[in-house]
Amino acid sequence: MQFPSHAPHGYQCPFCELLEHREFGPHNLCAPSDLIYRTEHAAAIMACDGFGAYGGHVMIIPTRHLETLYDLDDVVGNAIMRETKRVALAMKLAWNPEGTSTRQHNEPAGNQHVWHYHQHVFPRYSDDMLYRQLRHRVPVEVRAQKADELREAVRSTHHPMSLPGEQLIF
Repeated sequence: MQFPSHAPHGYQCPFCELLEHREFGPHNLCAPSDLIYRTEHAAAIMACDGFGAYGGHVMIIPTRHLETLYDLDDVVGNAIMRETKRVALAMKLAWNPEGTSTRQHNEPAGNQHVWHYHQHVFPRYSDDMLYRQLRHRVPVEVRAQKADELREAVRSTHHPMSLPGEQLIF
């Protein structure tokens, strides 16, 4: 079943620009250092927005342009969940949060605002007020440092969730 796109005419996808190493459009808030790693079907990137006092969370995205959950096939959907788990475990190792949360949005009424599927992975702390505070920008330098920390944690825990022949590209 085909669903209509909600992307405006001439939309320049910020996640595709990042993954394809293209020149960023004027509205792209991503930075090259936001890419933590990628596999054949999914990538982990630092989000440029923070929610709550601790800032810094990750988004798991398909490596090809797919707009919503409805567009994911089983291979890509499985890859998204595998990388969501890998990143949550890396967060536990790198940042020692008290927990983790994930969330994902579809279509305008579902609060989607980037027209490329993305699964948020948040480190959680009892006082983080994640769902009660407004979004804020996380500086590129902070995101780059957090991406480095997660990359190191992923490298040290790579083996448990790797599929035969799977390659992580850092």
